[in-house]
Amino acid sequence: MKTFINFIAVSQRHFINVARAAILIVMVWIGGLKIYQYEADGIVPFVANSPLMSFFYSKEAPEYQEYKNPEGKTVQKNIDWHTENRTYVFSYGLGAVIIVIGILTFLGIWFPRIGFWGGMLTFGMSLVTLSFLITTPEVYVPNLGGDFPTPQHGFPYLSGAGRLVLKDVIMLAVGLICASDCAQKLRDTTVYRSNRW
Repeated sequence: MKTFINFIAVSQRHFINVARAAILIVMVWIGGLKIYQYEADGIVPFVANSPLMSFFYSKEAPEYQEYKNPEGKTVQKNIDWHTENRTYVFSYGLGAVIIVIGILTFLGIWFPRIGFWGGMLTFGMSLVTLSFLITTPEVYVPNLGGDFPTPQHGFPYLSGAGRLVLKDVIMLAVGLICASDCAQKLRDTTVYRSNRW
């Protein structure tokens, strides 16, 4: 057991690289899914209700509620509405940004300056995502009239969407760890000392 603990203790740098790889996998996968209609439709409540992002859409919340496509189902009038709303164009752009952030963070293994910005962008993206816990009504269980044993709706009862958003707390922390590791490497190099950013 002592040997195992020693191994874990001296492997932190390697585990930070595992964290970078984890960010890459999550960002490329989720960013890549943004080209698909069901994923683009799924982010509409978050974007439409966000004061930081709602300007990307042409329609205002809560109009989108009338045009929801259930996952796995396509309703043409809903797709037409989303096309007019710029749902798909925004989703493609967001997906590309997410993929780029994941790649930048991963490149921190070899290029600390790039990795620093990737980690900071991961942190910033996670802050925006976590703001949805304040701005998006769909992140909490709605009041559907149940009252036994107690009404379990609203804060703190997270819906599936809310649980998905809350996980970005982990991404936020890991982004900072990756950025910090790159900053440490930069501090110890002549690049940092010569102030060439």
